[in-house]
Amino acid sequence: MTSPHPAHPALQESLHAERAHHDACRAALAAMVEGAAEQVVIGEDVSASGADAEVLGFRLRSRAKAIRELPPGPLFFGRLDFADDAPGHAGQHYHVGRVRITEHPAAPPLVVDWRAPVSRAFYQASARDPQGVGTRRRFGWAPGSRGDSADLTGLEDEHLGRGESRASAIVAHEIERPRVGPMRDIAATIQPEQDDLVRADLTGSVCVQGAPGTGKTAVGLHRAAYLLYTHPKRLQRSGLLILGPNRTFLRYIAEVLPALGESGVRQSTLLEEIARHPATGTDPVATAAVKHDARMAEVLRRALYARVSAAGAADLAVVEGSYRWRVSAGELAAVVEQVRAERPPYAVGRERVRTRVVGLLRERAERRSGVRPASWVRRVERSRPLTARLDAVWPRVRPEEILAELLTDGAVLARAAGGLLDPGEQSALLWPRPPRSYKSARWSAADLVLLDELSGLIEHPEGYGHIVVDEAQDLSPMECRAVARRAAFGSLTVLGDLAQGTTPWSARDWTVQLRHLGKPDAAVVPLTAGFRVPAAVVELANRLLARLDVAVPAARSLRADGELTLRPTGDVLATTVTAVRDALTREGSVGVVAADADVDALRRALTAAGVTTADPDTLGARVTVVPASLVKGLEYDHVVAVEPAAVAEAEPRGAHRLYVVLTRAVSRLDVVHARPLPF
Repeated sequence: MTSPHPAHPALQESLHAERAHHDACRAALAAMVEGAAEQVVIGEDVSASGADAEVLGFRLRSRAKAIRELPPGPLFFGRLDFADDAPGHAGQHYHVGRVRITEHPAAPPLVVDWRAPVSRAFYQASARDPQGVGTRRRFGWAPGSRGDSADLTGLEDEHLGRGESRASAIVAHEIERPRVGPMRDIAATIQPEQDDLVRADLTGSVCVQGAPGTGKTAVGLHRAAYLLYTHPKRLQRSGLLILGPNRTFLRYIAEVLPALGESGVRQSTLLEEIARHPATGTDPVATAAVKHDARMAEVLRRALYARVSAAGAADLAVVEGSYRWRVSAGELAAVVEQVRAERPPYAVGRERVRTRVVGLLRERAERRSGVRPASWVRRVERSRPLTARLDAVWPRVRPEEILAELLTDGAVLARAAGGLLDPGEQSALLWPRPPRSYKSARWSAADLVLLDELSGLIEHPEGYGHIVVDEAQDLSPMECRAVARRAAFGSLTVLGDLAQGTTPWSARDWTVQLRHLGKPDAAVVPLTAGFRVPAAVVELANRLLARLDVAVPAARSLRADGELTLRPTGDVLATTVTAVRDALTREGSVGVVAADADVDALRRALTAAGVTTADPDTLGARVTVVPASLVKGLEYDHVVAVEPAAVAEAEPRGAHRLYVVLTRAVSRLDVVHARPLPF
């Protein structure tokens, strides 16, 4: 591997040539942006029909928007030179970047997309398996470069065809670069085991058990970008969804997909996806635990189908002139029982009963008077006598009605929960002060999950072709079912770490969690090699694993750098201020993380000491004070973890929360404590 130096004229010449190529790429990209905008104007005018124009216009506008919104930055990060005898690419060379760049659609590309099949060799080729690659070149760009060719400052050549295999200093520098602002893409630094996950087939679901710092979130986002590139039509039609644990996390990752050329992807929280109402109510922990339990699915199904009753059937007569066409109460009851046994969605079942009863009436009418037209069928379907009988045996319902009755009426709850929930659990579910009606109810977040379950029982929701679920270990069984309904005909990328499970219902076993997610056959792939968190920090956090009651392999770090400092003290606030001031003498972001109850006092102490602080929603701040409950998924160059014992005691799964806190540092960790450390 080599890097340019004034003493190496050949390397300087290579660097000059690569800068010139980058200038050509920049000019070509500008022409692509202009050309895409022009195509939007003319493309809608030349299509064969109005429908064609609408479809073509949407595609062209989407392409133009994606190119126009590509964030500024280097246009390539690698190059592949194939050997003269390489199958399919003999003697060819390709620059690899985040998007494809070409001077003309029919011309060879100036840059190939990192997701293209030929680019896979950039991530997978090795001295033992060169895959036809003679030389792999990596480019070093100035930190924060906006894509000026002068920012291309170095290059490394790895001669795989000669059996050369060395660690890349450019990759190491990029991985260890200080973290300020939102999450960056990792297209330039994807490792082979990550690439295998990114390029996994769309039809299969995969679960990534990722230890801290292994890049599982980045893998999930790059997998989304890869699938959108590889299956554009299918996923434009069926949709792709990114589910994160909270809005802070989603803001942190928001720029990754646009940087990879994919804009307009829906990124949401599960609560935002399912919310039929604002979550204005709260539940005691015991109540929320019951509502999130998998047994509630059957309780809700029983409560819903208790509204269906063949016993309410009565004779039906439909008048047509001087004729009366009849369906007896017994026949109607038989239809109801038959449809109920088929277990269709509730709304489908109601219409199925209607259709079959109309079929009986039509059969009798046609036997007497001949074929009936479609208008006759429509009139009978909406006739008052039929609708009245249907309302008696299979009434229309709203999810809110069912749930409000269940949480208000102990007798109704007892019938639905019999043999499933004990008396104490049933009592915990009942509202202490019931609202006047479901319309005035203050629904809790857990109630919204139950309403979504009922809504799914009534009518299947619209699904997605693929869903990426991050922090999946924290989903309750009922939340998993909400995800499963939206992926019934699609696939999942499940990302998480059992050791970082912090909710009362967090998963302890991926087999169980995947069953709730509707993908029991998904492969579970562990990522244990960390590239972000230093070894000293990982080793400290690993000391907590024995307390966490989950079977996960210990994390390991490939980084020998980094610093760990334990700061025992009698004055936590003063020592925290000192630790933050010390951190500010170094490059990078500083995260001060503490138990939620201690955050305000820490912020006041830092402000009084003249240190400007921000909250977690302010991306790019130099010093951020973060409640432990919100730090999951975030990273800072320097973390000051304040009073670990208080974090561990703040909630039932506090040890898991502390594990999360300790693994947010990507360069340095200070642990400030007055009390004994819980590890």
